[in-house]
Amino acid sequence: MRKGIFSLKHIFMLGLAFSVTLTAAGAQAADEEITLETVEVVGTAAEQVKQSLGSSIITAEDIEKNPPVNDLSEIIRRQPGVNLTGNSASGSRGNNRQIDLRGMGPENTLILIDGRPVKSRNSVRYGWTEERDTRGDSNWVPAEMVERIEVLRGPAAARYGSGAMGGVVNIITKKAEKQLTGSMTVMGNIQEDSAEGDSYRTNLSVAGPVNDAVSFRIYGGMNYRDADAKSINEGEAAYGGAENVAGREGYRNMDINALLTWDVNKQQTIELTGGYSRQGNIYSGDSMQNFGNTFTESLYGEETNVIRRKNIAVTHLGNWNWGHSRFDMSYDRTTNTRMNEGLAGGLEGEITDNPNYDPGMVESELNSFLTSVQADIPLNIFGFAQTVTVGAEYLNEQLDDKGSLRNSSAMTWLNIDLEGFTPGKTDEEVYSYAFYVEDNIYLGHGVTVTPGVRIDEHEKFGTNVSPSLNAYYDINENWTIKGGIAKAYKAPNLYQGNPNYLLYSRGTGCYGGSSSLGGGCYLQGNDDLDPETSINKEIGLAYDSDSFRASATYFHNDYENKVFAGKTSVATVSGNRDVYKWENAGDAVIEGVEGNVFVALGKDVDFNTNVTYMIESELKRTGQPLSIVPEYTVNTFIDWRATDKLSLGVNATLYGKQETPTLEIRTEREIEKDTLDPYALVGISAQYQIIENVKFRAGINNLFDKQIHRKGNSASASASADGAEKANAYTYNEPGRSYWLSMTMDF
Repeated sequence: MRKGIFSLKHIFMLGLAFSVTLTAAGAQAADEEITLETVEVVGTAAEQVKQSLGSSIITAEDIEKNPPVNDLSEIIRRQPGVNLTGNSASGSRGNNRQIDLRGMGPENTLILIDGRPVKSRNSVRYGWTEERDTRGDSNWVPAEMVERIEVLRGPAAARYGSGAMGGVVNIITKKAEKQLTGSMTVMGNIQEDSAEGDSYRTNLSVAGPVNDAVSFRIYGGMNYRDADAKSINEGEAAYGGAENVAGREGYRNMDINALLTWDVNKQQTIELTGGYSRQGNIYSGDSMQNFGNTFTESLYGEETNVIRRKNIAVTHLGNWNWGHSRFDMSYDRTTNTRMNEGLAGGLEGEITDNPNYDPGMVESELNSFLTSVQADIPLNIFGFAQTVTVGAEYLNEQLDDKGSLRNSSAMTWLNIDLEGFTPGKTDEEVYSYAFYVEDNIYLGHGVTVTPGVRIDEHEKFGTNVSPSLNAYYDINENWTIKGGIAKAYKAPNLYQGNPNYLLYSRGTGCYGGSSSLGGGCYLQGNDDLDPETSINKEIGLAYDSDSFRASATYFHNDYENKVFAGKTSVATVSGNRDVYKWENAGDAVIEGVEGNVFVALGKDVDFNTNVTYMIESELKRTGQPLSIVPEYTVNTFIDWRATDKLSLGVNATLYGKQETPTLEIRTEREIEKDTLDPYALVGISAQYQIIENVKFRAGINNLFDKQIHRKGNSASASASADGAEKANAYTYNEPGRSYWLSMTMDF
């Protein structure tokens, strides 16, 4: 266990006391007239970085024009630098694609809701080759309840701490209202191919005043999608023995959330929010290694996994003579109930009816408690207008996973004597502190600089210092140069760092044949890891006029200390069984270019295109890709406001080629590269306001019916004609043409 170079506990408590003192001073100022020196006010560092080239804002109007069928990731994926990928380059669980920013992988994308981290996916077992059976955390808020989505990539995201090395997606929900309003939306999406699952959703919201000082907002939503047919990928298996290459799972989701806002006085507001969400799957037959059996076949169409999330938070907002303050306390509880999956060899990730592997439902519980305090203080020092931001955080996380941290029968009959391993212990608890300072300084002559530093201390993994510097230079009223550099980090997750998390291979998955076939090997969690870090850099040029905007950004990330399943035996147990541990085994480089063009083609037609081109995404140790993302992605939108009541739109996305690794991730045996050729998806939509309070929207997704059928995992392949083992790039299903219709009624 690592100790930090100094303890942040005292710093955190000082920061908390400092904030309370400032709040008390502000409260006094509410009753007493205090004369302060006039200070020229500039924006905060958080506001400034939202103007960076690595930042995108998706508005409620954008969502309304092109609503997602289900998950917000469907619209977020159309931003520069964003793709949907599997959790690792292995292609396992390939249809569970999540938000991947700048090719850094979904595990380096931090999802926030109203500024608070949401990490429910951390309740899902982390596999030997970095898989999780999860769709991620972008689907906890119904689309119509979103005020805006902030997507921060690269240096702009470093101030958010662990897990934000790729970037941050902040989903901002709609607020309470001062007048009574309500809205109801229903939407259906019908696939042209009957083998693909149809989708339906509805949501309802009400907001308004309780009295002059108190207002509320309540929303609820339900959505449903059928699972793809069992036969959808029939005949597509890319390697022998794959009995079940499954399509997309279905789901039954439900959300309810309430917000109460109390304006205490002109200076202070208190917000209380609470919510409950349920996400249940409809099983399609998927397993980590695509091996099915009679039992898994019988489960098709059943719920094999239900995730329930409960959250509550209280926030105090202060608007004082000296600046602004925010104090936030939140509690998040995720209960992940699923049918037990094998932890050993060919059964890893597969639901089984073998009583030796404890079939039936098992529960994983993740609890997260976060306290944070922040103050924004406008100042004028040495003649420079600036706003200083100081903040502190305390995070406590508790995981109890009786399914993944159990000792399966494949292990318990063996004599396992490992350092740090306690048989039967299924829980883990860690805490961390953080303190950060940022200063947004206007130097004059169009130059703004935003230096900052964040210091995190983790109970297990020690102290991490993350400095950052963003700069902006307005050359003239149209041209701006923007750039930034920051160090970001991610602490090992609650499985990687836990010595009681033990996986077993019967031999074929053991590295380098160090364990004889049938001898087997183990992978154990490691509490002596270093955090992963990344030095993120970007620089670019932007042009902005009334009817034309364009930008180009170069980004470069140096990824260090990536955690992998180890390749070197650290012990031998039961005679001939090697033990590996998670270890810091890799550095990587990610490099690319983003561009954006917006043109107002007259007052009624807008044209918007963004481009992402990946120059390099490579693990230095092996030369393999960090994650499987397209070589390039082009997103184009045309919006036409035909009349006051009618608007039309076209959206198109072109994906460049996607190439598999040339080494199998787990054993590093050589395999022949496979390529998924470029393809395009085109959609059209229309919106018509029938009467003042009723809107209809309709559209066609994937207009030209480009379908992709999954063939398996990227690193498990059959022998090609020349005898070489060939990989597989077709690791997910891209659904074909569909027709959607929605109606929104405001009241």
